[in-house]
Amino acid sequence: MTTVSIDANITVKWPQGHSSYSPGSPEELAIIGIDLLVKALGAESAQSFIKQVFEKYPADLNGAVETERK
Repeated sequence: MTTVSIDANITVKWPQGHSSYSPGSPEELAIIGIDLLVKALGAESAQSFIKQVFEKYPADLNGAVETERK
């Protein structure tokens, strides 16, 4: 399996203040994104949105696989 790393600084602003995030992996980025969706849309709407996104992928899709170069 391929290791993916992320180098990003994310600043989120809303009327009550702001937050900063520095995800280092796709999993950390997903957690941040889901947290922000829940805060913006509410839990039920966020779940519905995420379900719509997953509907475009086949259930048996595997993640990226590292291949050996010759």
